[in-house]
Amino acid sequence: MHEDVQMTKPGSCPKCGMELVETEVRKGTNHTRHAEYGMKPESTMSFWGKFKMSVTMTMGMEHTGLAGREMARLMELDIRNKFFFALLFSLPIVAYSPLGVEFLNLRLPEPIPTSWILLLLTTPVFFYSGWIFLYSTYIAIFKQKTLNMAVLIAVGITAAYVFSIALTLLGSRDSYYEAAALLITFVLFGHWMEMRSRRGTTDALQALFELVPPQARVERNGKEEIIPTAQVQLGDRVVLKPGDKIPVDGEIIEGETAIDESLITGESIPVAKTIGDKVIGGSINTTGSVKFKATKIGKDTALSQIVKLVEIAQSSKAPGQKIADRFAKYLVIVAVGGGVITFGVWFFILGQPLLSALTFAISTIVIACPDALGLATPTAVAVGTSLGAKHQILIKDAPTLEQVSKIQAIVLDKTGTMTEGKPTITDIIPARGFTKEGLVRLAAAAEAKSSHPLSRAILEEAESRKIKLSKEVKKFVNLAGHGVEAVVEEKRILIGTVRLMRDRNVDIAALQKDIDTLLRDGKTIMVLAVDGKVAGVIAAADPIKPTAKRAVERMQELGIEVALITGDNQKTAAVIGRQLGIERVFAEVLPEDKATYVKKLQNEGKFVAMVGDGVNDAPALAQADIGIAIGAGTDVAIETAKVVLMKSDPADVLRAIRLSKATVTKMKQNLFWASIYNLLAIPIAAGVLYPRYGIFLRPEISALLMSISSIIVATNAVLLNRAEKELITV
Repeated sequence: MHEDVQMTKPGSCPKCGMELVETEVRKGTNHTRHAEYGMKPESTMSFWGKFKMSVTMTMGMEHTGLAGREMARLMELDIRNKFFFALLFSLPIVAYSPLGVEFLNLRLPEPIPTSWILLLLTTPVFFYSGWIFLYSTYIAIFKQKTLNMAVLIAVGITAAYVFSIALTLLGSRDSYYEAAALLITFVLFGHWMEMRSRRGTTDALQALFELVPPQARVERNGKEEIIPTAQVQLGDRVVLKPGDKIPVDGEIIEGETAIDESLITGESIPVAKTIGDKVIGGSINTTGSVKFKATKIGKDTALSQIVKLVEIAQSSKAPGQKIADRFAKYLVIVAVGGGVITFGVWFFILGQPLLSALTFAISTIVIACPDALGLATPTAVAVGTSLGAKHQILIKDAPTLEQVSKIQAIVLDKTGTMTEGKPTITDIIPARGFTKEGLVRLAAAAEAKSSHPLSRAILEEAESRKIKLSKEVKKFVNLAGHGVEAVVEEKRILIGTVRLMRDRNVDIAALQKDIDTLLRDGKTIMVLAVDGKVAGVIAAADPIKPTAKRAVERMQELGIEVALITGDNQKTAAVIGRQLGIERVFAEVLPEDKATYVKKLQNEGKFVAMVGDGVNDAPALAQADIGIAIGAGTDVAIETAKVVLMKSDPADVLRAIRLSKATVTKMKQNLFWASIYNLLAIPIAAGVLYPRYGIFLRPEISALLMSISSIIVATNAVLLNRAEKELITV
């Protein structure tokens, strides 16, 4: 089930022992190998194959991808089976043990000596249910050269089991069989509960994969045929009919439709699509029939990338967890050393009987198991990232999830981030000798090759006025951050910012009053010059997103400084800033200079986040301590950012911060509980309270307390879901 395991010959998986079977490589790919050996499906495994898988599983195996989640499911099932097996045998073991006889007053028939009955009942528990701890200890010590929780458990159960056998062979009625059996039972129960709690965090990922239809309708050799989605190749012409789920990512080449992308992007309204528009695998075609060219398949699709981001985040370790892991290794040494010292003190110094001294020693080793410490942050991270994914908030790794809570300043890109990014033309003011229609006709022709939102606004205005655009357009140049220039009908057209006009020595005095008025109203202006002379000014307004102002207010309430950055002129930027309640505004900033302003805030000693949605934001996203791509952004922005907000909603910035703070709180609570538990439990298990108060813990009770501690940590992490209501409220 480990998809990363690929062999050139048959054999067993080095991670879990499952049999490898030959798999064919799909035709049409550029793989150099024609066949390789991968994981054999569980449904086709023999009894001995399943048994081999069971005995080669280790605690703490990592599982990612679809195959990984299947392996995690199999492990959970195996742990559950081992637990019930141990529980079934533990009941009669307890009944025959001193615990059952002396405290429960049970009297069962004894066809053979009790100690031999206990040996026969405990042995299958030790070697079947307890094997996972023994094998994990072997892997940890001899393969990985490390110490972990399994080592402590193995030491505890082996000491209790072997010493009990020695007592049985010597004819003694005393034993620790029930301690070994119950220790195995309780620890398995704790791990089963932990795995169940963590499984829920991956269900959402499985649901995402299920969005992809099993079959696709493609056009090959002029005929439509239905094939498995896995067989769709790059460049295939895929046919969509109303109601169809989209199998892979692509670009529409024929027809028009509306596509429901809500399950991917969170946008509730179907998005109109026409030739040239992109479609996302997993979304639903609602109205028209279209054809699209497959541009991304398999692991390269947007859906697969989303899942990959979440999986990486869930499997990565937060800084706090790395410290806890190091501490846990030392705790193993302390536990074993503490057990030896405890035995020495009670047996050699205080003169207690061998059984009593051994009881204290084994209890000390068992209760010191750092299981809860190891679960403290991974469970919180798994729940936090899953909760974020549910609301289209993708956090790339655990350190980022933790660091988002530290944000002190946020730089927000204006266009497309805080505004709709779909400006509309509001004013057209021609200079003497020009008309509105003439101004729009020249401007639209010059802007036709630009993809800037303002360019699209001019083109839409020309379309609404039914103005036919000139095809005599030459020497088009996009002046990033300034505007465009081109030759239209043999006239040199320059359209862009006031700054551009000044740089090109264009006199705009005749329209200065109109420009000032438009700027005071918070509008974005584009000045048009023809052959070096001002021809007019076109103004556009980009409405602020409904949730933008509220989100800014809430971020400021958290003590976060909010800044606005834009390429717009100072006056327009200032108006937008006032409308949003943002005092610090960086205006007339060129794309390549955005990173400089982020660094300026960092130099003030602030932990800075940058929020943007375009290619020009990538350097600033990389410069920031936390880069946040909003509205899915561009491929470049997503690659650079550490947090991806699939919806174009600035409120999701606030939600990401709240999620991070809630997750970090759970991490701290879990780490505190796990640390306090060990600090208090170890001395009690060692018998510190026994001389004065007669309080001591038998190994099986220590195992129960250790398991309860792990369950508490896992349950506390799951309670993070209660933060969901706070997350969605702005």
